[in-house]
Amino acid sequence: MLDGGRAAANRAGRREAAADRTGRRGEAATGRTGVIRTVPPRAAPDDDEFAEPPAPRRRPGRTTPRRGDVPGRTPRRTEMPRRTDRPAGRRPVRKPRRPPKLAEPRRRLRLGTVLVLAIFAVIGIRLVVLQAVDTPAYAGGGVSGRLTRIDLLAPRGSIEDRTGAPLARSVEARYVFVDPTLVKDRTETAKLLSPLLGIPVSELAEKMKRKGGLQFRYLARGVDIAQAKQIEALDLAGIGTHRDERREVPGGDLAANLVGFTSLDMDGLEGLEARYDDLLRGQDGRRVYEAGAGDLNAAIPGGYSQTTAPKPGSSLVLTIDRDLQFQTQQILSRQMAQTRGAIGAAVVLDAKTGDVLAQASNPTYNAATPDRSRPTDREDAASSFVVDPGSVHKAITYGAALQEGVITPDSAWPVANTITKGDVTFRDTHPAEGKKLSVAGMLAYSSNVGTIEIGDRLGPDRLIDYQKRFGLGQPTGEGMPGEASGRLLPADKWSGSSYGSVPIGHSVDATPLQMAAAYATIANDGTYVQPHLIKEVVGADGKRTPSAAPVTRSVLSPSNAAALRTLLEAVTTVDGATGLAAAVPGYRIAGKTGTGLRYVDGKQQPGEVGSFIGMAPAEAPRYVVAVFVWNPEGGGGAVVAPAFREMMGFTLRHYRVPPSRGKSPNFEVFPR
Repeated sequence: MLDGGRAAANRAGRREAAADRTGRRGEAATGRTGVIRTVPPRAAPDDDEFAEPPAPRRRPGRTTPRRGDVPGRTPRRTEMPRRTDRPAGRRPVRKPRRPPKLAEPRRRLRLGTVLVLAIFAVIGIRLVVLQAVDTPAYAGGGVSGRLTRIDLLAPRGSIEDRTGAPLARSVEARYVFVDPTLVKDRTETAKLLSPLLGIPVSELAEKMKRKGGLQFRYLARGVDIAQAKQIEALDLAGIGTHRDERREVPGGDLAANLVGFTSLDMDGLEGLEARYDDLLRGQDGRRVYEAGAGDLNAAIPGGYSQTTAPKPGSSLVLTIDRDLQFQTQQILSRQMAQTRGAIGAAVVLDAKTGDVLAQASNPTYNAATPDRSRPTDREDAASSFVVDPGSVHKAITYGAALQEGVITPDSAWPVANTITKGDVTFRDTHPAEGKKLSVAGMLAYSSNVGTIEIGDRLGPDRLIDYQKRFGLGQPTGEGMPGEASGRLLPADKWSGSSYGSVPIGHSVDATPLQMAAAYATIANDGTYVQPHLIKEVVGADGKRTPSAAPVTRSVLSPSNAAALRTLLEAVTTVDGATGLAAAVPGYRIAGKTGTGLRYVDGKQQPGEVGSFIGMAPAEAPRYVVAVFVWNPEGGGGAVVAPAFREMMGFTLRHYRVPPSRGKSPNFEVFPR
């Protein structure tokens, strides 16, 4: 009753099925054939959600209770038709249904494997690219935002004299800067800094103004380290210091017109500092490192760090002798104190080597404070001051005449008081009154007439050729920037008066340095040696490289050079000669006075240019001294001879040159 009578119905059905099988077996035995009725089973409606699934198929002749039959009622039996072609009593065999054809699993497996391998291959290749090829880019992209860069200044090379004494050198210093955005009180900050920096309060306060968000501005450069430490101790908001370099000039104005000066950024602006700036400056280094967000100067331990060491500049060793340079400047300045508005130049040469031992200009300036001087004070007069040399040029005319055989040391002839060339009449300051005058007398009294007559015998072409051999008309290449070349008048440009002016040193432009080199040729047995300032270059590693050998050429034979030197001694020994004031006691002096003119842009300037160039000892010269002074009021000649005497006397004593053993010869000025 619990199962709705289904169990009883099932038992009754099994009994009927058993009786049926018994009856069939009996019919089969007797051979009877009956009518079979087939009734299909009633199917449950498709929309009946409570319908039971159909019962499994039964073998023919067997009845089983159906789900849904009424309990207690005998279920209907479905009878299948019998096959008459099979033996009686054999059980029928059903052919099994073929299952639906499924997809090939091995093909799917192979395809999936290929896809997985391809994905892993792409990932592997990408990893290799990221870790091996693109690593620097990604690494740099992450670090670049944390990098701090600091320039490491390369010390500028020094400029030294021939003994290694510094004329200009770089020393460590500090610069003081301001971040205007951090300054709290500009006026109060400026008042605290003013006494330490030596800058007016108003100027400092102006630099501290906020302008356009600017966060860095220099307040001072080249500040002493001690002062910088005092500023740091004040701990002023927005004020800082950093390593800097300052050019130190120990001698102040010593050789300042030669050495020149630099800018605050250590760029050469004038003189040798400018001429050899590339060699002196060196190459700055740089330190790049990874720093934290707090203190930008604190490197992250183990972080990125790379340092390019600075390469210090090379140093210049000059041929200048510091002690001799100092004395030459002092003597020139002292002698020129009696003039006004004058310009002076002095050169001391080693006659054998061409070394420039001293080269002075007046006025001069302090190279440590160049901004306090005038541009004209900073010029090197010896290499840039172009003048008509005047009578000092006569030594070139006489040397050429001796070499060409036009005259001999014993030549003499009657000399008139005047001579006219073109429309100009030339006169002698020591008239010979038509008497026979020796060549030595012509030099002693600086005879214009006698010299012009020698020039006539030479002719323009030969005279110009010797001017060039002696170094006129082109820069000497001494080493100073902006050296003037001077000018020679070509023969085809000569006028009638040029035949008178050129032999005596007019219508010729030359510098004091060029004329000093010409006299050094006479002192050096007739061989021209290019004057030069650079002795050697010392690299940052200490390696010394001598300067290129100077240009040399033969101009006069040794015998003619010696004869000319002897003739020039008459200038400092003959009674009434023009150069008596240049004589140095104890030494034989060979030289020549000169009075010339100065032209600027083709216009003659007022006054005159006095000069004296000489060599000593005359019997075997070692040094040449040239002194030039332009005085717009005249009287330059009264200064140069005494200046020469002092300079040459100090030079000979400084280098311990023994006094001359013999005396100058007795010259016959008016031979019979």
